[in-house]
Amino acid sequence: MNGSNRTAKQVVITGATRGLGRAMALRFAEAGHAVHGCGRDEAALEALAKVGTPPASLTRVDLTSEADVAAWAAAVMRDHGPPDLLLNNAGVINENAPLWEVSEAEFDLVIDVNLKGITRCIRHFAPAMVARRSGVIVNFSSGWGRSVSGNVAPYCATKWGVEGLTKALAQELPSGTAAVALNPGVIDTDMLRICLPDLAPSCPDAEAWSQGIVQFLTDLGPQHNGQSLTAP
Repeated sequence: MNGSNRTAKQVVITGATRGLGRAMALRFAEAGHAVHGCGRDEAALEALAKVGTPPASLTRVDLTSEADVAAWAAAVMRDHGPPDLLLNNAGVINENAPLWEVSEAEFDLVIDVNLKGITRCIRHFAPAMVARRSGVIVNFSSGWGRSVSGNVAPYCATKWGVEGLTKALAQELPSGTAAVALNPGVIDTDMLRICLPDLAPSCPDAEAWSQGIVQFLTDLGPQHNGQSLTAP
C-alpha cells in the first residue's frame, strides 16, 4: 500500500515472530497488506496467528536450511505471487566476547542466519521479482554494518557483509526493482539486551519504532536501488 493506502502489497517478512519482525508484521497486516511471515518458534507463530489482525500466512522456517526456504518461497509464490516487499529482517547476535573466544558453532550460526539466510531468501524469491521487473528487497543491516564495536565481531562481519552484498545485488537487478540495506536504528530488542543490556531500556521498543515503518517501507522504489538507508 502506498502513502494513500489504496494498493495492498504482498509483503514477505523473515523473523516475523519477535522484535522488529513481529511489529512490522502487525503494522503491515493492520494497514491491509498481505503479510507472509516466517519464524523458527512454532508457539510464537501460533500466538501471532491469533492476534486481532494476523498476517495472511505464517510458516515455520529455518533460514539455515536451503530446503526450508525453498519450500516456503515456492508455497508463498504459488498461492500469492511474488512479493512486492521482501524484508530480510531475521538475525541473531553472538554473546559478548573477544573474537578468539567465540566458538566455531556460534560464529557459524551468526553467519548462517544473518548473511546466508538473506542469500537463501534472495535465491528463491528474487527470480520471480526480476521476471516481473518490480519489487523491493530490503536487507536489514545495522549501525554495526557501518561502524564496529568490540565483542560483537561476528555480528559486525555479517552486517558489513549485508551492506556489500546489497550494493552488489543492486547492480544486478533490472530496472523496476531495487535492493536497499536498512539500518533500523537502536531499538530495545532481545538482541540489544544481549549486547548492550544497560542501554536497551532507554531505547524505543519495537512497537514504538514501528509507528511509521509501513509508510517508510512502502515508499521505497527503484529510485532507492543500492542505497544504504536508516529507518526514521
